[in-house]
Amino acid sequence: MQFGANHFDVIILGAGASGLMCALTAAQRGRRVLVLEKANKVGKKILMSGGGRCNFTNHFVEADNFISANPHFCKAALTRYTQWDFIGMVERYGIAYEERKHSQLFCLDSAKDILNMLLDECAQAGAEIRSHCTIDKISALPEQAHSDKHAQENQRSRYQITLHQGQTPLKLECHSLVVATGALSIPSLGGSGLGYDIAKQFGIALTERQAGLVPFMFSDAMKPLCERLAGLALEVEVSCNKRQFTENMLFTHRGISGPAILQISNYWNPGSEIVVNLLPQLDIADWLHSAKQQQSKSLLRTVLAQQLSKGLVAELQTLWWPDSAELTLASFSDKQLAAIAEKLQHWRLKPSATEGYRTAEVTRGGVDTAAISSKTMEVKSQAGLYFIGEVLDVTGHLGGFNFQWAWSSGYSAGLAC
Repeated sequence: MQFGANHFDVIILGAGASGLMCALTAAQRGRRVLVLEKANKVGKKILMSGGGRCNFTNHFVEADNFISANPHFCKAALTRYTQWDFIGMVERYGIAYEERKHSQLFCLDSAKDILNMLLDECAQAGAEIRSHCTIDKISALPEQAHSDKHAQENQRSRYQITLHQGQTPLKLECHSLVVATGALSIPSLGGSGLGYDIAKQFGIALTERQAGLVPFMFSDAMKPLCERLAGLALEVEVSCNKRQFTENMLFTHRGISGPAILQISNYWNPGSEIVVNLLPQLDIADWLHSAKQQQSKSLLRTVLAQQLSKGLVAELQTLWWPDSAELTLASFSDKQLAAIAEKLQHWRLKPSATEGYRTAEVTRGGVDTAAISSKTMEVKSQAGLYFIGEVLDVTGHLGGFNFQWAWSSGYSAGLAC
């Protein structure tokens, strides 16, 4: 097909993980591909992820690692492009990586290695990438009639994008438009609601959205407690709404964070309670009962400090046994110790809010997957329009799953657009 300078087979909005994967896949099929990025440089979220080391996937990826109104939607894409496919590309480029806790895979050197790999694949395949692009308007143009069957297949839809690249106004046309704009999380790295606006324009439903993989804040007595313990981390088991995770929890000046808290935030709703087990590796009631027999003259805080930090124990003492602070273990009844053990294993906390999209790693909810083909990521009612990555109502757990969704959904669209 002959193209003018402003005509493309595929235009992709967003040069993040899913957009770049879609671009290289489509371009490798011989499609003329243009990627438009509003930021001054591409892949910002890739570069900052994993503390600059990019947790690019996980050795074990299952549908249960993802949250969606339709829990089956992600299966087709995850099967079509697996973690092993992406690992294969990483190994082909000789990028050194390591496996950490919970089978998470990180670059040994820098997240730049992943971004450079994707950009190199795009360049080799001929995909063009432009930054500093602000979308002004998107229009679906009338379909062109063709007698030639091949032309019909390639021109079944047309879109016009009106934009500014820097100060320069442009009008571009394409036959496949891919929305890979990300979502609301971390606006400083380019998060926005543009993808949702496009969905609304074409009559596509959205599910409720809120910050995910995000720290909690408190407005009650927990707030000053957290401030005093800021910087302290410990392994806990945290549960909420029938889900639980065992990982580190971190006290901050605003509340609590750390992997366990980020994970459970995906299942928390405003007003919900979270339950923290401070010593998941112990049967605390039995342990305290044995301590009473073997260390009867010790103070409870002294014994607990064998398992928890002194600072945390001091705070818990003020909360749960202030009037018995100077009593030896022998002075506690079995019933009193059992009650304290229960609190240690089921510390019930009610966050006032999360830190919101400013620090959220992902956005829960998004474009309703009922409107999208799980095989191609194409909108069922709008030929040539695709949604991929975080803009969709598919949210992964912490641990490389959101990147794997980006790779898998981007690849699936790239095969079809």
